[in-house]
Amino acid sequence: MDQAELTTEQVLKRDIPWETYMTTKLITGTCLQLLRRYDKRAESYRAQLLDDDGPAYARVFVNILRDIFKEETVEYVLALIDEMLTANPKRARLFHDESLANEDTYEPFLRLLWKGNWFIQEKCCKILSLIVSARPKTSDSSKRGFTTIDDVLKGLVDWLCAQLKKPSHPTRGIPTAINCLATLLKEPLVRSSFVQADGVKLLVPFISPASTQQSIQLLYETCLCIWLLSYYEPAIEYLATSRTLPRLIDVVKCSTKEKVVRVVILTFRNLLPKGTFGAQMVDLGLPQIVQSLKSQAWSDEDLLEALNELEEGLRDNIKKLSSFDKYKQEVLLGQLDWSPMHKDPIFWRENITGFEESDFQILRVLVTILDSSSDARALAVACFDLSQFIQYHPAGRIILSDLKAKDRVMKLLNHDNAEVTKNALLCSQRLFLGAKYASFLQA
Repeated sequence: MDQAELTTEQVLKRDIPWETYMTTKLITGTCLQLLRRYDKRAESYRAQLLDDDGPAYARVFVNILRDIFKEETVEYVLALIDEMLTANPKRARLFHDESLANEDTYEPFLRLLWKGNWFIQEKCCKILSLIVSARPKTSDSSKRGFTTIDDVLKGLVDWLCAQLKKPSHPTRGIPTAINCLATLLKEPLVRSSFVQADGVKLLVPFISPASTQQSIQLLYETCLCIWLLSYYEPAIEYLATSRTLPRLIDVVKCSTKEKVVRVVILTFRNLLPKGTFGAQMVDLGLPQIVQSLKSQAWSDEDLLEALNELEEGLRDNIKKLSSFDKYKQEVLLGQLDWSPMHKDPIFWRENITGFEESDFQILRVLVTILDSSSDARALAVACFDLSQFIQYHPAGRIILSDLKAKDRVMKLLNHDNAEVTKNALLCSQRLFLGAKYASFLQA
């Protein structure tokens, strides 16, 4: 049978020759006794054994996965562990018992995670996620050269990102990865590793309205991941410049599933005070959507409270929304147009220092637009705005030179669109000559 289609029930029907393993000294006599007592027994009986001597069974399972490489046996032991953790996830604590202090508990699971067999990969991912989440927060992560918790979390993140890019299983690879991420992103180290691995952009395509029960669960867990990431500043920076917010708004407009709506609204509440999110939310019509949601009959008190807080926060945001906030929103969304502020001298004089915020974030995005946009209007406006920055900022030429703007602007001098070439020429003149002399040439 194809291992990708194996089920836990099918694997547990196998008869494993434990006596043979003892004869070949791959397991000890004590290990054999424990296995005979546990294997093929009723669930209630096994539960009692785990209550009485759980750490001993955890040690037996880890030792078998460490010493025995026969695929059928590895699958069988992973199925036993999965079964016991599914019945009671708190049993993951057994793998952190003091009696396992001399065992490299994580190593077998981390090694097997990259094995070609999907059944083994899926089980190891689920089991590792539970064991990691159950560890004592004061546990030593560097004991005697064993696999550290940092090694495990990094290995898990690498595997999860690989699944999101190119799943090992056509239908279960992505749901498994997102399900585990929804558990693991509570860990600060996982958040940082995931962002460093450029994992956030891998989640965004899965934020879309869902209809089937299976797709609703995937959507919920994806949104749960985004909510967890909304507590982490480097992830927020990526969310601000991606299509995440419009996608979340589409979801909340179309979804009737309370748990999906709740996690999206809680995410909005977290993001509202950050950067330009408030301005984006107002522009995307979120205040009206919140009013509509408040009129519906929700049973979740957390959701109702979050809706009230979000409504109040959006109302305050509308009052505070300055012209520079609107400008930042326009730039960060890549939706540049000839709105009045671009050619308004007062706007540039009053807001020129705002361009220094977040290590010149707005300027960096404008320079990126010159490279990446295919919209002639956006290219023309970006060139014009960069030339305005040179005119109104005392160090404008130096700053834009440091940001490597010259080469990008020069390339646009040969653009097919006359509006683009005109503004690229103005920007080039100011970059090379300075605002004063460039204005003289234009006169």
